[in-house]
Amino acid sequence: MEKFLYLGVLLFAISYPLAQSFEHRIRYATKWPQIFPGMLITAASFIIWDVWFTHMGVWEFNSTYLTGIFLGNLPIEEWMFFVAVPFACLFIYEVLIYFFPKDYFKKLGKPFVFVFIPALLVLAFLHLDKWYTTVNFFVGALVLTVHYLLFGDRYLGRFLFAYLVHLIPFFLCNGVLTGGLTEEPVVIYNNSENLDIRIWTVPIEDSIYSMSLLLMNISFFEWIRRPKTIHSLKSL
Repeated sequence: MEKFLYLGVLLFAISYPLAQSFEHRIRYATKWPQIFPGMLITAASFIIWDVWFTHMGVWEFNSTYLTGIFLGNLPIEEWMFFVAVPFACLFIYEVLIYFFPKDYFKKLGKPFVFVFIPALLVLAFLHLDKWYTTVNFFVGALVLTVHYLLFGDRYLGRFLFAYLVHLIPFFLCNGVLTGGLTEEPVVIYNNSENLDIRIWTVPIEDSIYSMSLLLMNISFFEWIRRPKTIHSLKSL
């Protein structure tokens, strides 16, 4: 059964959001047409990155915990990851908007951008010898910059709230994938390509990777369902 571990983690992540998609208050299923186009574009971008880093040996996958089905050099579970995880994270985003209509984190949006983007860029330049660290932090800075140029701070408070809440299932699921509960990790990182700083067993870079994945999906989602927001460029 251990060969289904990665698949099981994905099914666990998506099970509740999928089961609650037709719940009458959130009505998540009605938003799928606005969610999936951006999700697929984002997935394509991250899969290219994933294929590249796997080829370079930045990380690899432990066949013990995989079904054995591969597309290119990636296991089928890794392809599924970029649908299951954003689907679950956007569910969190929508649930929080419904139950907390006031944007409690709105005032933190601009300070977050103006502090975090320079910090990510500095860290990226300081660690140019580490592929995962430098590319991850550059991408994080880029995603934040593009989002802010398109939307200003309109959705940043909502994003920050969802990001903080998502860290709970993120560290739980990613901890399993990085060896927190098994003798060997499912995803094996080459520590010469990262800072080798772990929260539980999760590389610190993964929290930025997840931030970029979530924000990119939110950006497409909000752009598609509220097309006029793109004109915020003109008001900046």
